[in-house]
Amino acid sequence: MAASAPRIFVSHLSGVAVFDPTGDQVGRVRDLVVMLRVGRRSPRLLGLVVELTTRRRVFLPMTRVTGVESGQVITTGVLNVRRFEQRPTERLVFGDLLDRRVRLVETGEEVTVLDLSVQQLPARRDWEVDRVFVRRGKGGTFRRSKGETILVEWSAVTGFSLEEQGQGAESLLATFEQLRPADLANVLHHLSAKRRAEVAAALDDDRLADVLEELPEDDQIEILGKLQEERAADVLEAMDPDDAADLLGELPEEEKERLLSLMKPADAADMRRLMSYEEKTAGGLMTTEPIVLRPDDTVADALARIRNPDLSPALAAQVYVCRPPDETPTGKYLGTVHFQRLLRDPPYTLVSSLLDDDLQPLAPDAALPVVAGFFATYDMVAAPVVDESGSLLGAVTVDDVLDHMLPDDWRETEFHLEDEGGADGL
Repeated sequence: MAASAPRIFVSHLSGVAVFDPTGDQVGRVRDLVVMLRVGRRSPRLLGLVVELTTRRRVFLPMTRVTGVESGQVITTGVLNVRRFEQRPTERLVFGDLLDRRVRLVETGEEVTVLDLSVQQLPARRDWEVDRVFVRRGKGGTFRRSKGETILVEWSAVTGFSLEEQGQGAESLLATFEQLRPADLANVLHHLSAKRRAEVAAALDDDRLADVLEELPEDDQIEILGKLQEERAADVLEAMDPDDAADLLGELPEEEKERLLSLMKPADAADMRRLMSYEEKTAGGLMTTEPIVLRPDDTVADALARIRNPDLSPALAAQVYVCRPPDETPTGKYLGTVHFQRLLRDPPYTLVSSLLDDDLQPLAPDAALPVVAGFFATYDMVAAPVVDESGSLLGAVTVDDVLDHMLPDDWRETEFHLEDEGGADGL
C-alpha cells in the first residue's frame, strides 16, 4: 500500500452521509460490500449499500466514489436506484463480518472481529480490506469484553475466506478472479449452460460486461437472456458502446426495444446511432466514447484523461481535438494528438498546437477493407470517424477491426502462448 493512502475503519462509515458533486445529500451508508477470495488474500471492497431518502437501499460502486473524507462520502453523481440485492460472492461487512469469531494464524487463538480497515490501492481505483481489529477472549462487539484488542493484517487471521472446494460458482469465480476477461470468457464458453448462468449472475456488472465482449455471439445472447431485464440493461450500459450495439442488433426487435427503454437516454441514443450503420463499416465498428479535448486544453489535461484505467490501450493512444460540444457528435474535428507527442511537450502546451491533421479521417460508411487498409498503411491503433459536416462521430480501434476480419468462430478456439523451450527453458 502507498504510505499516502489513508486507512479508513469501516465503523467510521456507518450512517455517514453521501453527497453528489453539487453538495446535495442523496442518502446514508448502511453497509459495505466486499468480495472474499480463496486463501488469505485481502478482499476487494466492491461498493457501499446506500439508503436513499426514500428508504430504498441501493448499491454504490467504489468506482463512483470520488472522496471519503470528513465524515462524508462524495459520488460522481451517477447512482443506479435499483434495489440492492446481495450476490453469492458478496459479503456485507456490518451484516456478515463484524462480531465474527475467527482465528489468529500464528497461534490458533480464537478472537472476535470488532472492525476492519480499508485502503485504496495506489494509482488505481480499487479498494481492499487490509487490516482487522480483533479482541482476544470470548466477548463480541456488543459484549463490552475487557479482553486485549489488537490490529493485525488480513492475512494474519483465518475464518473469513472462501473454502476452495464445494462453493460451486462462488469458488469458480474466486479461482479465476485474476484472469483477463478474454481468458475468463474462454472458461465460461466451455462450462455447462447452467453453470455459465450461475457464474454470470454472480459477476458484478462491469466484470460481466468485459467478459461478454469477449464471448461468441450465441453465448452473449444466452447469458443476457437469463438476466433480469433491469440488470441486462445495466450490463449493456457498462459494455463498450460498439459491442453493446452489436449485441442488441442480434436480439428480436421487441426485446431490443424493451432493453433500450430501460437504459439511460444518452446511452440508448448512442446505441440507436451505432445500429443505424452497416455492421462492417467504420460507423458500425466505432465506439462513441473516444477522448475528446477542446483546442484550449493543455498537454496536462490530455495526459490526465489518458491515465483513466478504464480505457483500452488503443483508445488511450491518442486524443481528438474538436470544437464544442465535447460529446459525440462533436463540433468541428480539428485533428489528432498521439500520446507519444504528449510525452515530449511541456504540460502547459495547448493541444491545438500539436495536431496531426495530415491524415484524412474515416467516413462512417467506409467499408471494412478500407478501414483495415488505413490501419495497415499508417500503422495506427485507432482512427477518427468524421461525418460530412466535419463532426467527430467516434473512433475505430484496431481490436474491433481484427474482430471482424478473423473467422466467425475464432473466439471458440482456445488461445495458448507456447514457450519454444518448454518449462525447462524458463
